[in-house]
Amino acid sequence: MSRRPGIVHLGIGAFARAHLAWYLQHTGGEPWGITAFTGRSPAAAEALAAQDCRYTLVTRAVDGDTAEVVDTIVAAHPGSDETAWRHLVASPDTTIVTLTVTEAGYRADSDVPARLVDGLAARRAADGGRIALVSLDNLTHNGDVLRDAVLSAASDPALSAWIDEHVTFPSSMVDRITPATTADDVTRLAELPGALDGDRVPVVTEPFVEWVLEDAFDGIDRPAWETAGVRLVADVTPYEQRKLWLLNGAHSLLAYLGLLRGYETVASAVVDPVCRAAVDALWDEAAAELPLPDDEVAAARAALLERFGNPRIRHTLRQIASGGSQKLPVRVVDVLRRRFDRDPDAGVGPGAATLLASWWLHCTTQPDLVTDAGAPGPDSDVHDVLAVIAPDLDTPTVVAAVTAAADRIRTAAAPARGTVDEGVHA
Repeated sequence: MSRRPGIVHLGIGAFARAHLAWYLQHTGGEPWGITAFTGRSPAAAEALAAQDCRYTLVTRAVDGDTAEVVDTIVAAHPGSDETAWRHLVASPDTTIVTLTVTEAGYRADSDVPARLVDGLAARRAADGGRIALVSLDNLTHNGDVLRDAVLSAASDPALSAWIDEHVTFPSSMVDRITPATTADDVTRLAELPGALDGDRVPVVTEPFVEWVLEDAFDGIDRPAWETAGVRLVADVTPYEQRKLWLLNGAHSLLAYLGLLRGYETVASAVVDPVCRAAVDALWDEAAAELPLPDDEVAAARAALLERFGNPRIRHTLRQIASGGSQKLPVRVVDVLRRRFDRDPDAGVGPGAATLLASWWLHCTTQPDLVTDAGAPGPDSDVHDVLAVIAPDLDTPTVVAAVTAAADRIRTAAAPARGTVDEGVHA
């Protein structure tokens, strides 16, 4: 199939190949293609190029694996190929640049904004026309974050003015768990119908996939993504909140409470009655603050339980538990503040109290598992915890609720380790 190489992507890792490339594979209308650039290392580009940029996407469901060959990447370049980068971003055939560069890629000390500015300067010189820069990274209002990073890196006022007029930065909310591909995954491809023969760089992912994209493509050609299930909306904020407060909030709760109760993975923790009750309470509190229809929130909760319960996607609690000092303010504290704004007498819900107490106990009783420079130390009290994530909530009401929740966690009998199936990659 001949594909229009209209998209340039920076950071072609596993997630981009399980998400962006998959959506393009299933999009109707004119077939579009992706010209991919790595961050800096040439390894991924070389591996893809060695098999004509085709690869196997393995979808790992509870009842088994399925495989499909994805061919939407039309070329792969190392990130160091600055000449190809400038040429392709400048080309009028390119109308979209997408990025998966992680949160670090948007910081002032990153070279990503400068690379984007370099490409946009070449496009301006070539009179390449309007273009959209789309972040697919897990950042709130990622389009605004990307715009600020690019404009901060553009020292030429004339170029900044051109960017304001010719470049849009649609925000997007993306979701698909994509665990690291193992050597065993590669070996077992030979047994899987539909897999690419001899594939050395397959990607493994879960069945669930979602993309909510701000409809900010005025005068810019784009694929008919909506034919593949992408939701084009005027404002992605409610969907970002839904993901942060339901998926990410529950992940943090399961990580801290689950580790305290002896579990290793999301799938094992979510079937524990104590953990599940706490998740339901947290979701009830978040649902009351979400600006979305009740039936949509209920459907999202049901989908999350199905995803969490898939033992073949081995999502470890230790991995999720990192960085709580940065994660909890947006995953639970925002909800708690909105709850108090709506009803000052509402009190602290049991879900939020349990999550905050679980993090406190995680930091103080199992400090060897803490990988977070901003976390309170092992001798911290509840005031120290609140000082890190919500100093304004250090009130008698909040302190009493978190302290009581911590007491309940301490006295709850933890199940014997190993009594719940932890799941495997098979």
